[in-house]
Amino acid sequence: MKTQIITLESHDDLISVRDRMSWAKTPRILLVWPKYENVTLRQVDLKVLQRHALSLGAQLGLVTRTRRVREDAEALKIPVFESTGQAQRVAWPKPRRRKWAHRPPRRDLRAQRDQLSAGEGAWRAHPVVRVGALTLGVFSVLALVALFLPRAQVRLQPQSKIQSLVLPVTASPSVEAVFITGSIPAREKRLLVEGTNSVTVTGEAVIPQSKAKGLAVFRNLTQQAVTIPVGTVIRTADAEAVRFVTTEEGEVAAGTSKTLELPVEALEGGLSGNVEADTIVVVEDRLGLSLSVANPEPLKGGREIPSVQASDEDRERAKAELMEKLEEEARTQLAKEIKTGDILFEDTFEVTQVLLEEYDPPPGAASTRLTLTMQVEFSALYAAGSDLTELAALALNASLPSGFGAASEALTVKPVTKPIVNASGPARWTIRAERRIVQQIDHAQVTQMLQGVRSDRAQALLKQNFPLEGSPEIELSPSWWPWVPIVPFRISVVVQ
Repeated sequence: MKTQIITLESHDDLISVRDRMSWAKTPRILLVWPKYENVTLRQVDLKVLQRHALSLGAQLGLVTRTRRVREDAEALKIPVFESTGQAQRVAWPKPRRRKWAHRPPRRDLRAQRDQLSAGEGAWRAHPVVRVGALTLGVFSVLALVALFLPRAQVRLQPQSKIQSLVLPVTASPSVEAVFITGSIPAREKRLLVEGTNSVTVTGEAVIPQSKAKGLAVFRNLTQQAVTIPVGTVIRTADAEAVRFVTTEEGEVAAGTSKTLELPVEALEGGLSGNVEADTIVVVEDRLGLSLSVANPEPLKGGREIPSVQASDEDRERAKAELMEKLEEEARTQLAKEIKTGDILFEDTFEVTQVLLEEYDPPPGAASTRLTLTMQVEFSALYAAGSDLTELAALALNASLPSGFGAASEALTVKPVTKPIVNASGPARWTIRAERRIVQQIDHAQVTQMLQGVRSDRAQALLKQNFPLEGSPEIELSPSWWPWVPIVPFRISVVVQ
């Protein structure tokens, strides 16, 4: 026969051993005491474990050599074995079960019980009792039907009116939130537009055709040879100095009386390079400390031809025309981007920055047409419609009459005056906020008032106790039922 072997440990007590026995699924449970450890289980604990084993449908056995435990087990008729092998080989004695004797009831008690049964049957068989019980049952069913079958829907149209308020508003870029005092943020809208404009050139100018050329004589001012590189700059000494450069490299021999003649030409073309003799006297940069210069003969050859070029007036005219077009385009685009309800501050419309301004041809070039390409950023301040709606809702809620509530979240905001933008930045104007409000009706109060009342009486009570715009409507189900239900959850109140 299968046996569940449970080896005890020193820390086991009654509760832990009982829990371990509860997992056993065999007809025999064997508790094994450790040889060199003490398990604190008393005789009363063994009795509890024996009963627990019987409740599990199993028989309890022990494996121990401890004298005290063996004596306690023998007193409780629990089989004790020397080893687990012996416990599995030999047959266990069957446990004795207490038998309870069944005693028949006393004769006098049996007679009394028969008499009571006969009397009770006679009482139940009486016609009046039977009719009364039937009537009570019928009335009980009718009462349940009267409580839970009827249903009523009460439709009310409470009194309503328009709530109107005029508010002063201040919009400023420094404000970040909406305040009930009337301050709202002034938001900024930026627009980037670009375009081109072409105008006819009206200016007249000359174009250099050739540069003046000639010879310059350099004199050494030191006792050492001085090298003159190509591109050495020399000029006249007057206020509007004309500059020339050497076109060849040369070297002036050592000695203060040594000279060298080199060809030069004007830096700029045109008539300005034609100068008289002995007018070039300055050597620029550090060579001026070692050399002097002069032009024994006039420098000639600079010529000019007349041409048509864009003047400053032409460029200003092209820019003014293009800026007017870009501003008109920016205003059109701004009007499309502004949402319904937003208020634009026209006086704040301005140019934020010019990102591109390019003329073709550039200044100094000859052409009969001047084309300007520009990319400009515009900005303007505005008041958002959502901010105005939030401000209006705050103000209307603060001035809401007692006993009223908003009919819906919808409200209208209209400007009364035009915004005035101050030089410091804030814009000031007034708005009118309106919405419809209705008288609040307590559904629980209506339900409590109408419970169990006839339909006509219920309508009279509603007209008398609540401010209504129309007659109240009470729909009963079934339609022939004359009273409002007594049960509150069978009454529904609808406020239109």
